[in-house]
Amino acid sequence: MTIPLEGEMIQIHSYKHSGNIHRVWHETMVLKGTKNIVIAANDRTLVTESDGRTWVTREPSICYYHAEYWFNIICMLREDGVYYYINLSSPFVYEDRMLKYIDYDLDMKVFPDQSYTLLDEDEYEQHRKEMNYPDEIDIILKRTIQTLKQWIQQKKGPFAPDFIDAWTARYQLHKDIRKPD
Repeated sequence: MTIPLEGEMIQIHSYKHSGNIHRVWHETMVLKGTKNIVIAANDRTLVTESDGRTWVTREPSICYYHAEYWFNIICMLREDGVYYYINLSSPFVYEDRMLKYIDYDLDMKVFPDQSYTLLDEDEYEQHRKEMNYPDEIDIILKRTIQTLKQWIQQKKGPFAPDFIDAWTARYQLHKDIRKPD
């Protein structure tokens, strides 16, 4: 298995359980790549939706992907603090400069004060029926929500106080290196 290299630009591909592409982030910079963890960053990157529509992200984000956990975390750096958007998803795979995962509809939003809300439960139920999600997926995702709540309360992983500062500094360093003279 290949792993992405620090400083490398990759794409992020989100799929649905049916195998259809859901969304593509065209340029994301790898800040750390191991077989289990990819920490990456992007700012004003082009995103293409499955229907061909495009949009550009509004703020810098630090992105956390894990090969063993059923979620990924997007840490959006806004003027009034860090907002976390968590996709409940399959663990990632990496190949051909693309990080890939299956999006399972459920999302959590965590606010700067560490309060959180679960999103898209009706979309999940609809897709679970339409795409025949196995019962095992439902069990895994419900367990994952509990894990995420613990991580938030314990300030673990991307919720740790120094996580954002450390990875934002690393991102800035790479951006400075890339700037033409």
